[in-house]
Amino acid sequence: MATIDAQDLRERIGRFRVLTMGRRNAGKTTILQKVCNTTDEPEIYDIKGKKLDADIVKSSIKRGNHDITNQMVFKSNPNFVFHDSCGFEAGSEKEFEVMMKFVSERTHAKKLEERIHAIWYCIPMSDRNRLFQQSEEKFFLQCDTGRVPVVAVFTKFDALYPVAYGEIKKQLKGLSVEERSRKIAQRAEELFTNTGVLNKLCKPENRARPKSHVRLENMNEPNTNCNTLLESTTLALDDEELRLCLLSTQQSNLELCIKCAITTLVDRAHQPFGSLRIDYEVYQYDIARWFAHIKVRRRLI
Repeated sequence: MATIDAQDLRERIGRFRVLTMGRRNAGKTTILQKVCNTTDEPEIYDIKGKKLDADIVKSSIKRGNHDITNQMVFKSNPNFVFHDSCGFEAGSEKEFEVMMKFVSERTHAKKLEERIHAIWYCIPMSDRNRLFQQSEEKFFLQCDTGRVPVVAVFTKFDALYPVAYGEIKKQLKGLSVEERSRKIAQRAEELFTNTGVLNKLCKPENRARPKSHVRLENMNEPNTNCNTLLESTTLALDDEELRLCLLSTQQSNLELCIKCAITTLVDRAHQPFGSLRIDYEVYQYDIARWFAHIKVRRRLI
């Protein structure tokens, strides 16, 4: 019998590593705190694993010095490691080259635990008239992210609602609260579409194109979460072990566990002659292995 559980994955993959991208004030730190279910600041480590003084790191960033190799870890969920690309978005050619070198090295690293496993590119909708700086467009045009999925994260999406309300407020007179909310949300969606941001991100000539995108709103409110981001990232991964690794950090997310199990079975069914070779023991294993808090045993043939 062989055991497939979270500990086995940790030994092979290590912690799930994410590169967060996007300019300052894009809401990146808040997102990471939500993902790790905390309001605490992260601990910061250098490339050798030495803990750094967070205040010194912040002062260095304010002076324009930032080390993308530094690792951010939250005590509440140390199974994640985060890197921050801040610096190149301001237009520094040197910082852009450093970022490109980091992405290239970490997407093609021989050891799986040294690779970045996903990239979250945060774009704040609070500044929809300046969604992209030149250096950001340059990233999507030139940066080869290999098999590492890029998820476009449209943060502060709620910033579109006051704009939408201002444009259609005359049409809202006499409507119920529910109908008003629906129409405002519909207009906000139209405003988002009119920015053309998705078309820019997915241009054929771009080397880096988002595999999926999510909208996040009201992240400063205590009852919000990043489940849609975690789900989108999990399903964007093309490696089952990486999916399991990410899922093992979210054991309480039963809905995501179920979706991954169903996705796996659908993929199996679409394999050549899969429908003619039904092994119910294998199917049961394939379902159960997505529930990371349960140790699953499979008989080796």
